[in-house]
Amino acid sequence: MEVVPLFSKVYGEGRPIIILHGLFGMGDNWTTHAKFFATKGWQVHAVDGRNHGRSPHHNEHNYDVMTADIEAYISNHHLENVVLLGHSMGGKTVMNFAVRKPQLVDAVIVVDIAPKFYPVHHDAYISAMKSIDFATTKSRKDIEGVLSQTLTSRGIIQFFMKSLHWKTKEELAWRFNLEVLEKELSNVGKALDHGYFGGPTLFVAGGQSGYITDDDEDKIYEHFPNAELHVIAGAGHWVHAESREAFAECVVTFLNQL
Repeated sequence: MEVVPLFSKVYGEGRPIIILHGLFGMGDNWTTHAKFFATKGWQVHAVDGRNHGRSPHHNEHNYDVMTADIEAYISNHHLENVVLLGHSMGGKTVMNFAVRKPQLVDAVIVVDIAPKFYPVHHDAYISAMKSIDFATTKSRKDIEGVLSQTLTSRGIIQFFMKSLHWKTKEELAWRFNLEVLEKELSNVGKALDHGYFGGPTLFVAGGQSGYITDDDEDKIYEHFPNAELHVIAGAGHWVHAESREAFAECVVTFLNQL
C-alpha cells in the first residue's frame, strides 16, 4: 500500500477539521464552508483526495488506501483532536477511518451517505466526460457544450467544469484521474463491513436525495451508536451546496457541543 501526500488549503486557527470531498470533486468545492467554519474558531483543512484536485494520481483507489492517506496527513501536519467531515465518497472515507483509527478522531460528520453498499451509478457522467477529445476541444465553452449534449443538470455540469485545468498552454484536462476512477469505481460503493466508532457523530441527509433512507438507520447506529441524523428538507445529494445556510447551521450546532 502506497500512501500519497494530499494537497490541502488550510483556513483559520483552532481545533482541526478535515473536510473530504466526494467523487470527482476537490477541496475547493468546500471553500465557502471552510472559511465560515474558520470564523467559528476552527482550523479547517480542505483536502484533495488521491486522484482528485491537486493531489497525486495513483492506480489504487479504495477505502484502505484513502484511509491510510488521511492517517499520514494527520501525522505529517501534527494534528490532534481531529474532527472529520466527509461528503459521499469522502463520507465513506471518514467512516472507514473513524472505525479503524478511533483514537485519532474526536468526532465525525457524514454528509449524505450511509455505511451500506451502493451499486455503480455514475456511468452517464463518465460517458459524458470520456466523450470529450481535449486535443480538438480547446475551450471551456466548447467542453461545456459537449457535456450539455448528454447531461441535463446545470449544477452537475458546473460541478465537473470546476475540475478543468490547463494541462499545457494549449490543452485543457480534468484534474481528477478519470481512467483510474472508472476502473476502480466499484470500490467507491463498498459497504462499511466492520467496526464501530463510539464518539459524537452527525449524519446530514438531503431530504430529496435518496442516498440515506429510513431503512439505513439501524446500520448507521450499528457502526455509530452515538450518531444523530439530521435531514435537510428540499436538498438533494449535494446538500451542502443546495442548502448552504441550513447545512452550515446544522454543522456549527453540532460542533458547538464538542
